[in-house]
Amino acid sequence: MEEERAIVESRKSGGEYPASFHKMESPELAFTIWLLACVSGPADGYPNGKVTEACSSMMPLHGHYPQLTPKHIITASETEFRPGDHIKVTLSGPDFEGFLIQARDAENLDGPTVGSFMLVEQSICQLLTCNHVKNSAVSHTHKSKKNHLEAYWIASPNAPKHVQFLATVVEKYHIFWVKIPGPIISQPNAPPLTTIPTTPKTQPTSQPVSHLIKPFNASGCGFMKFCIRNPTNCNPEAANCFFLSFKPDGHSVIIEMSGPSEGYLAFALSYDQWMGDDDAYLCVNEDHRININTAFLRGRSSPVLDSENTLEDMSWRLADGVLQCSFRRKIHLSDNQRRYNLDVNYYIFLADGEVGEGGPIYKHQRQPLISNGMCNVTGPPKDLGGSRSPQLIKIHGALMFVAWMTTVSIGVIVARFFKPVWPHSLLFGKEIWFQVHRTLMLTTVALTSIAFILPFIYRGGWSYKAGFHPYLGCTVMALAIFQPLVAGFRPSPHGPRRQLFNWVHWSTGTTARILAVVTMFLGMDLPALKLPYPWDTYTMIGFVAWHVGIDVLLEIHGYCLIHKVELIDDDRIHILQSLTSVEAEGRMFKQIVLTIYICGNIAFLITFLAAINQL
Repeated sequence: MEEERAIVESRKSGGEYPASFHKMESPELAFTIWLLACVSGPADGYPNGKVTEACSSMMPLHGHYPQLTPKHIITASETEFRPGDHIKVTLSGPDFEGFLIQARDAENLDGPTVGSFMLVEQSICQLLTCNHVKNSAVSHTHKSKKNHLEAYWIASPNAPKHVQFLATVVEKYHIFWVKIPGPIISQPNAPPLTTIPTTPKTQPTSQPVSHLIKPFNASGCGFMKFCIRNPTNCNPEAANCFFLSFKPDGHSVIIEMSGPSEGYLAFALSYDQWMGDDDAYLCVNEDHRININTAFLRGRSSPVLDSENTLEDMSWRLADGVLQCSFRRKIHLSDNQRRYNLDVNYYIFLADGEVGEGGPIYKHQRQPLISNGMCNVTGPPKDLGGSRSPQLIKIHGALMFVAWMTTVSIGVIVARFFKPVWPHSLLFGKEIWFQVHRTLMLTTVALTSIAFILPFIYRGGWSYKAGFHPYLGCTVMALAIFQPLVAGFRPSPHGPRRQLFNWVHWSTGTTARILAVVTMFLGMDLPALKLPYPWDTYTMIGFVAWHVGIDVLLEIHGYCLIHKVELIDDDRIHILQSLTSVEAEGRMFKQIVLTIYICGNIAFLITFLAAINQL
């Protein structure tokens, strides 16, 4: 019932919320993240009963209309009361999951709560603070089935002459009754009621909804209406096209939304690329009927559905796996603080996802589409694209690919196989192979350090929804920093601890490279940088096979050189001298292999960077 849980958490592990719904979980994301976030696990409505934000309306914001004929009964143990009296209140009827009980002035049922409550069954009931009055309402503690409960109402000294009990009862997520009228109790010698009490209207304003006869089209995009399309320039008649358009019409805007979804589509207006304080709009498929709702996003929590719909001329279409809905909204809604004016610049998020049985929507499983920059949908018409990956996360992935697919790999190959190729060539007083190796490794550390901090900037802290990826990333970062620190204390070539240093340096570097590859495998499928599956996995496997293959080739080449030296002379001193000669003979081979290896690494790198750029 609580507004912040109007759209429930996913029953599926690892899913996502609708579009802004992540601010984006970009900045998320986002709808981010939209729709939000970053959460998994099941929930229906508000199973913990913390529904204080529904105190005034007593309306569960589930995106459904309440039932009209109550099936549950409220009774009171007395018909009269005096200030300080304890009156037993009972709610009973067919099994239900949630409830909210209040007492109000019988002559002003839209007014604040009166009096306070005391619990009888603390295992299924809890007290809430409504209208800044402590213990002025009773709600459920969990969503287990119940059919009877009791509580005591305590009359306050300033209680009105006549008090009526009201209850909201939730049988299941989409079946509930609002402000079921209970008995009226009065103070002794109170004058008769001046008006016949009636339960205030609680059902949201229901606008007529029609069916679209034909699918949307992109005609007019860029010169008659503002459009966002993904893929770029796609037609909403196509099965893979996500489409959102805004067409000003007098003092209102006609909005069209379309995409390949059999669950829900949602978009949100946001002042930034972070989830929170966003104006959202949802088209939800429930049993092949589309419900069109407005909502508000608070932080990275679920969208808060509005009980009052501010949309007009609503229509929808669901065919061939494509969901389309259209509606009209006024440009200015001064009496609704949660609806943003449409003549201001915003980031726009577009998300899709699945819907559970009975109406709850699941957290979207991929990053929402985010407009390229802030947009004024009532300004000059534009035809834009969008991105499903935040810019900071794109840069993070690109830098990590450059560091661990290119610089570190080439640096390791040079150190391991090219000492004999450039034995006496010096560069700034050091061997060429060493200078190349050190430069590439320090570049790796620099790129990794920059990339490491970008997700923290984007998320504003630690990401608890990214699985093992951030933990392994921190380990790789620590090992990457540890390597040059240890290298600074490198013993002389013939020092007694040189062998120990070599083993520590090799094992640390090898561990870092292995963990880096594993971390990249895990990171490629995260929502914020979801590369095409299974292409990303196969391509990364190809890169690993490419690196291992070149490594094995050079090892075999080195073994053949040593075997050739052994055939030349069995004398140990002559072997070393002959080895240098034979290495010189193989210099051309190694240089060719290194050139091919560098070109291959660059090809893999360009492939991944191109994929990131398309997100």
